[in-house]
Amino acid sequence: MAMLGEQQVQEKVLQYEAFIGDVLQRDLQKVLEQREEVYEKIAQYLQLKNVIERFQETGSQELTTQVDLGCNFYVNAEVPDTSTIFVALGYGFFVELTLPEALAFIEKKNKLLTELSEALTKDSAKIKANIRMVLEGLRELQGLHDLPEETRRDIIL
Repeated sequence: MAMLGEQQVQEKVLQYEAFIGDVLQRDLQKVLEQREEVYEKIAQYLQLKNVIERFQETGSQELTTQVDLGCNFYVNAEVPDTSTIFVALGYGFFVELTLPEALAFIEKKNKLLTELSEALTKDSAKIKANIRMVLEGLRELQGLHDLPEETRRDIIL
């Protein structure tokens, strides 16, 4: 195998750096954003679960609340019967469920969302490993020694 010239090494280094910046870092950012969205949905469902459980504990059939119409403009609202609620399924669809049905739905939805967040966490770990591998390749190309552990963590995180 022939040795690469200095200019060829620099071209390879630039290609690898572009790959890290243009592909791997972008993919990592996208996966982390998706995971954050999943975490937000999980938090919303847990909040709904707490409200439903509070309804069941108090046995209250009526509810007085404020509803945000948008732009932080609130109006008072009265719900005469809290035995059923409408739960957003997504894509603008809602379903009317009894409180026990809603709790069962929330439990299943949280399980699915948790599995999705775990998969996204694994994907982000794979991408970070790929970034690490490319960085190691760059160090090899440039003839640099291995970075100290603290610096490696800073680069990847």
